[in-house]
Amino acid sequence: MKVAVVDIKGKETGREANLSDAVFGIEPNDHAVYLDVKQFLANQRQGTHKAKERAEIVGSTRKIKKQKGTGTARAGSIKSGIFRGGGRIFGPRPRNYGFKLNKNLKRLARKSVLSQKAKNNEIVVVEDFKFDAPKTKNLIEVLKGIGADSKKSLIILGDSNKNVYLSSRNLKTSEVITSSELSTYKILNAKKVVVLEGALEGIETNLSK
Repeated sequence: MKVAVVDIKGKETGREANLSDAVFGIEPNDHAVYLDVKQFLANQRQGTHKAKERAEIVGSTRKIKKQKGTGTARAGSIKSGIFRGGGRIFGPRPRNYGFKLNKNLKRLARKSVLSQKAKNNEIVVVEDFKFDAPKTKNLIEVLKGIGADSKKSLIILGDSNKNVYLSSRNLKTSEVITSSELSTYKILNAKKVVVLEGALEGIETNLSK
């Protein structure tokens, strides 16, 4: 698949980038995408929820009423979960929500969403650019030039570029990552995927293993 390479003003440079069919042209696997997104979101959870159960409640251990003859249900501890101020029955405990996925499945998921984006013309290939200093205004101008200023955008760099990254931190709808930090969730979450020309090789190398 060939895509025109544009400059930071959105004008065609006359060059074309060749997107590998093995990465950008496969049949999407929806279940692989579902599992990878599920894992990503599960890993964001802290899992620090905790409620006290009856053994952890501080209170009297006296039997609160006689066993028989009251006409009501028998009861021993005031710390029982059926009483106000008692312990929580089967309450939440701290836990890790993460689960393991195979590397091949995660690669398949990323290739699936990239292929879907390419099919929907939501991938823009831009020639490499750098900023001399961090400036949000400069990045906004780039996004306006390529028509991605009003949409959620993901900018994929070939190598780490501190000035471009810092320029994006004030923008709620834009995120800058390198080709090695690519994730299924981030690609899906963006309406426009802006790939720098120098990042294509890294993406295809990482996902063609």
